[in-house]
Amino acid sequence: MASWPCITARPDQYRPSRDQRSSTGADTILFVRPLLDIRDLTIEFPQSRAGQALPPGQQAKPAPKPAAPVAAVSSLSFSIAPGEVLGLVGESGSGKSITALAIMGLLPPAAIVKGEITFQNGFQKNDGGPTHLTRLPPDQLRQLRGSRIAMIFQEPMTALNPVMRVGDQIAEAVLAHHRVSKSEAWRQAVEGMRDVAIPDPEQRARSYPHQLSGGMRQRIMIAMAIVNRPQLLIADEPTTALDVTIQQQILDLLNDLRHKFGLAMLFISHDLAVVSHVADRVAVMYAGNLVELGAKADIFHAPAHPYTQGLLRAIPTLSTDRALPLSTIEGTVPSIAQLPPGCPFEPRCTFRVAACAVQLPPLVEVGPGHWARCPVVNPPGI
Repeated sequence: MASWPCITARPDQYRPSRDQRSSTGADTILFVRPLLDIRDLTIEFPQSRAGQALPPGQQAKPAPKPAAPVAAVSSLSFSIAPGEVLGLVGESGSGKSITALAIMGLLPPAAIVKGEITFQNGFQKNDGGPTHLTRLPPDQLRQLRGSRIAMIFQEPMTALNPVMRVGDQIAEAVLAHHRVSKSEAWRQAVEGMRDVAIPDPEQRARSYPHQLSGGMRQRIMIAMAIVNRPQLLIADEPTTALDVTIQQQILDLLNDLRHKFGLAMLFISHDLAVVSHVADRVAVMYAGNLVELGAKADIFHAPAHPYTQGLLRAIPTLSTDRALPLSTIEGTVPSIAQLPPGCPFEPRCTFRVAACAVQLPPLVEVGPGHWARCPVVNPPGI
């Protein structure tokens, strides 16, 4: 790690673990230049007020003022170092997938994006400087997407074209970014299927998606994502639709590919147990806000936010008393259109105080590289 340049420390940056630090001293900490750097990302969507038909003879009222846009993601900051896996965790609706789509430039046109998303050595080949993805022209973003940054989507059956052979779909990804013949693209597609441990890839490449099992279809999606050897792989809940046995195989495969090709990964999931198998660091989101960020060991052994603590208590273990109901977090995630003025978790939190309902708490460093957004569990000055 000592070969990477030092940069100014920020809460969202990668801090190497003690065994990765420079040998110049136990207290020497080097900060790695991130591959992906997200700063103060806010994603808003406009609200619409549909008009209603009026009874005959009733005069129309003045049109209401347009509603203020709602924020699906608010002031989100994190970074991913080269070769690192960051697990992004949260309930449905917390903003995980929206964040991934913003990185890929796949948000709908109505989305309002604020903040910065920079990708190191992405498109500027001359000086090796960072590429600002939110400012990149669409044609240059298309060149980057699928070559340097790739994504595995949640449901392979809907992501794959049902009337194209899977080998042709992988080869299409090659042809979109490289000037090669169709036969060479097909060869690379078959090789990509071999990389993801699909047996008899020459024969399987001629199959249609419906002829493959769920696990095989997911491997096809992974092959399509890695065939161009990206630097960053975004995996959006890649094991959600799979049974436990196949799920473990896919996680093992992603780990193998990470080390084989030096991939950095953003692994998105609602399941902390799944994230624990692949992530180096974990970021926990709630209602569009980052509530905790830290190394995997810190998150699982010393969670510093009530929401993270509740998620971990809800995971059954071998020592869980089967005679008792599983632990739950009372209440539901608030609608992004009706978020409370303070901490969005305040209505469900057992640690809440009056101040929590007034203002969103800041992220506080509760340990080296471990940040949490709760002044009750982590009062200032600890």
